Amino acid sequence: MADPKTMFEGLAVALVTPFRSGALDREALARLTTHLVEGGVTAFYPCGCTGEATSLTREERVQAIRTVVEAAGGRAAVIAGTGTALTSETIEVSQEAIRAGADGVMVITPYSVKPTQEGLLAHYRAVADRVDCPVVLYNVPSRTGVSIAPETVAKLAEHPRIAAIKEASGSLDQASAIRARCDIVILAGDDSLYLPLLAVGARGVVSVAGQVAPGEMVAIRTHALAGRAADAEAVHRKLMPVFRALFLETSPAPVKHALMRLGFTTGELRLPLVPVRPETAAAVDQALERAGLSSPARTGR
Repeated sequence: MADPKTMFEGLAVALVTPFRSGALDREALARLTTHLVEGGVTAFYPCGCTGEATSLTREERVQAIRTVVEAAGGRAAVIAGTGTALTSETIEVSQEAIRAGADGVMVITPYSVKPTQEGLLAHYRAVADRVDCPVVLYNVPSRTGVSIAPETVAKLAEHPRIAAIKEASGSLDQASAIRARCDIVILAGDDSLYLPLLAVGARGVVSVAGQVAPGEMVAIRTHALAGRAADAEAVHRKLMPVFRALFLETSPAPVKHALMRLGFTTGELRLPLVPVRPETAAAVDQALERAGLSSPARTGR
């Protein structure tokens, strides 16, 4: 079990789920995990939005989580995405993730149903009451249509198992309001806001770009904590074209294209997601090239 004092520090990666001929590609997932551990990643978040969780069967989720746990080998924490639109199913999936070896679970706000703040309180408390591990709230209103209000986060933070929030609302004001109300660990959920969120109290990031630029994402926090603001900004500015390119279309399509170019995955997606358009592929390729991230030496090929 990962140390809860450090499992939310630094660079975490929102992992893709590699597919080959329509099936889960466990070999590719293990290879990517191993590569990223060696690149300084401190935690993995499989089976989230970037992992196409809604297209995975329950058994595939378990297989993916177990694969990441085995490949990480205790060198990095594994926080499994387990949220669904139904509270009872979220509890069941969370318990399965724990049995598969996950150190914690990340629970997205229920999508489609758009619960009230009272509903969110009841949902998260019900999940936290039934799982024996740290719970990470996942606030991503662009995906779910509902945002966890700072006041609600503060109430949830009183639960002994609710340890952190992946804040992907795209709002510095939201993170600042949470910090003003409680001491819950804030994790940046948007790569482009990682550096400014560090300035208002975030402890780490759950990153998509970290899959292609782990060293650079680690450097942002290292420079920031050492007071080297100019150096942190320089890395941030270097990566900004990559941050933008990886979200030109719905994630994870662009990052899967990038990982295919770097030799890690086939780039396959499951419908209704489809491969990126040619112009998006070109933009991703160009962004990687300009940031110095496209050489075979960086990928271990």
